[in-house]
Amino acid sequence: MKKGSVAKKLSAKYSAGHPFETFMRILSYFKPYKGRVILAGISLVLNVGCTVGGTFMLSVIINDYIMPLATHAAGVTVADFALMTGVMATLYLVGALLHYCYNWIIVNMTTLIQRTIRDQMFERMQKLPIRFFDTHANGDIMSCYTNDTDTLRELMANGVPYLISNGLTVLGIFIAMMVINWLLTLFIVVMLVLMFFIVKYVGGKSGKHFVRQQKEIGVLDGYVEEHIEGMRVVKVFCHEDAEKEAFDAINGKLRFASRKAHTYANILMPILGNLGYINYAITAIAGAFFIATGIEIGGIMNFGNLIAFLQFSRQFSAPIGQMSQQMNSILMALAGAERIFALIDAEPETDEGYVTLVNADEDEEGNLVEAEGFTGKWAWKHFHKANGTTTYVKWKGEVEFEDVTFGYVPEKTVLKHIDLVAEPGQKIALVGSTGAGKTTITNLINRFYDIEDGKIRYDKINIKKIQKPALRRSLGMVLQDTHLFTGTVRENIRYGNLTATDEQVEEAARLANADAFIRHLPDGYDTVISGDGSNLSQGQRQLLSIARAAVANPPVLILDEATSSIDTRTEKLIEKGMDRIMNGRTVFIIAHRLSTVRNADVILVLEHGEIIERGSHDELLAKQGRYYQLYTGAFELE
Repeated sequence: MKKGSVAKKLSAKYSAGHPFETFMRILSYFKPYKGRVILAGISLVLNVGCTVGGTFMLSVIINDYIMPLATHAAGVTVADFALMTGVMATLYLVGALLHYCYNWIIVNMTTLIQRTIRDQMFERMQKLPIRFFDTHANGDIMSCYTNDTDTLRELMANGVPYLISNGLTVLGIFIAMMVINWLLTLFIVVMLVLMFFIVKYVGGKSGKHFVRQQKEIGVLDGYVEEHIEGMRVVKVFCHEDAEKEAFDAINGKLRFASRKAHTYANILMPILGNLGYINYAITAIAGAFFIATGIEIGGIMNFGNLIAFLQFSRQFSAPIGQMSQQMNSILMALAGAERIFALIDAEPETDEGYVTLVNADEDEEGNLVEAEGFTGKWAWKHFHKANGTTTYVKWKGEVEFEDVTFGYVPEKTVLKHIDLVAEPGQKIALVGSTGAGKTTITNLINRFYDIEDGKIRYDKINIKKIQKPALRRSLGMVLQDTHLFTGTVRENIRYGNLTATDEQVEEAARLANADAFIRHLPDGYDTVISGDGSNLSQGQRQLLSIARAAVANPPVLILDEATSSIDTRTEKLIEKGMDRIMNGRTVFIIAHRLSTVRNADVILVLEHGEIIERGSHDELLAKQGRYYQLYTGAFELE
């Protein structure tokens, strides 16, 4: 299945949720900041009060100060007018300061929440099984960390607060207009109902396409991420034009969804704005008529009240338009939030194990006891809940498969009735055609996947009883596809054992024969690696991967084509080092290099998920079966 199609399914899964439940879950992130929320709410309410109060003072200033001054009425002075104007200006200034205070609190609070959400996603991601990453596009997951969290922060910082602010403003203005003249207010309400139906229709159309836009962004991110990783393959096969056509198709779908979403969103404000102008004109004509005829139905109407009412009518329609615009952003953010929460809620890797791996020393009676540090012998620590006692079993490195059957998906079986025993200290080689199931066996040993049928035992202990961190701590892996992290060479080697000293890191590098080339790097062990080691050759990267396994000093080694990217000369140079690494350990080797396979104690030949031959190199050659064919074919190639 292509990752693009997987990304589409993942996006659909993430977006098909329940908006109300998602919104309530978003609000739950504000609980740790109750004090800030209350302070922001007080600032918001006072800000709305200052805005409405300042506008309401217009009628007072006009009726009680400007009109008397214009007619030279006694008892009103310019100083009185200036004082009231100053009071109104002060109200607006205080409102602006409160608005700044409110914004400062919200921005700081929402960025903290955004950090928390990203931490939760990353923490959960560390607990997810390998199967999750095999079936989900990397770019689509990345979109949750970037685009979706940004839209969610925008919702928390602007969307919801603006809805509350505009809602309070509308309520305050409505009350003020009712105080001035309830009859004229009814005209506003009629227009408001009309606006509501328009917003519902146009906003619904826009919101649907904003949700689709979010899904298409995830698909686009997944495709770009996949394309960047495979750029060399694209160029090798000259697929630039084909990839561009595929990208154009995905980009076209995103463009279509964005065009539809923004078309509906952009026509909404002009419609509401024009309705606001019509409403303003009707209100002005009706108010002027009431003044001219002296009609006092609904309240006393004079020039001051009319001007204040007209100002309120403009302020009344603006928040409604803003709220309609915010609805689109809210719907888009909710779609992103559902994707985020789907990742946070993804089923973590289960671990029912209770047996741990420790370093232990022997006491005077020969019993194993737990010891600090890493100088003792490896042992399995088994805590017995029944009687509260702890026992230690010496680690031997025996791995046993008993009638194991497994498939990555239920409808396709990869391994069929596998039986094998790896004795302590043995080198077990797995050979066979591509897709025979060699790597799958190693994936089952470290429990990247769990088996459906059969048992896997480690030192006679069912591996399901062993805690996964302990199990994986006992397994050193060197994979064919190496991955290096951004950081120094020393840090990448130390990744195998974070407590390793510089001397241990360098010793591991010498063991893997990587020390020589490392010291020729510009800064030696402190040379910074970036872009997954793009400044190193494939062979050098593989050597660092081997050094990383060596510094971990694990009881069991799994070498999956560990020397596949190393030339024959380099392979011979590290053979002795590899022998030292493997000495005394149980080793599983997946390799086509004859030198590695020849030295194995037991060679297992797999075909179509079944072991068809087993034995030593000489025994299998004598049988002249499948291994003989593979061996002679490889020999001819060499």
